This record gives sequence, C-alpha cells and structure tokens, in this order.
Amino acid sequence: MLSWAVTFLIIAIIAAVLGFGGIAGTATGIAKILFLVFLVLFVVSLILGRRPKV
Repeated sequence: MLSWAVTFLIIAIIAAVLGFGGIAGTATGIAKILFLVFLVLFVVSLILGRRPKV
C-alpha cells in the first residue's frame, strides 16, 4: 500500500514538472488517500498485534 502511494507521488511530481496540472492534482489526491489508508491499517495492526494470546 505504501509503495502505491509513493508511486502516485512520483507520478504527480513528474506530471507537475511537465506541466500537466490536472493529472498532478489527481495523482496527489490518490497518493494522499492511499497514505492515509496505509496509516490506518498500520495503527490497527499495531494495536491488534500487541494483544496477549489467550
């Protein structure tokens, strides 16, 4: 998930350098959403992974 976010961020940077503002904005939005999903899943896995085994 994090690798997809980084990929979209790189696409956004390249598109911005080449002057494609709409594509850069869209790719940045997708990268932000994927990064937030990654963070939520990471925190959930940390919390659930620390529970004692019964």
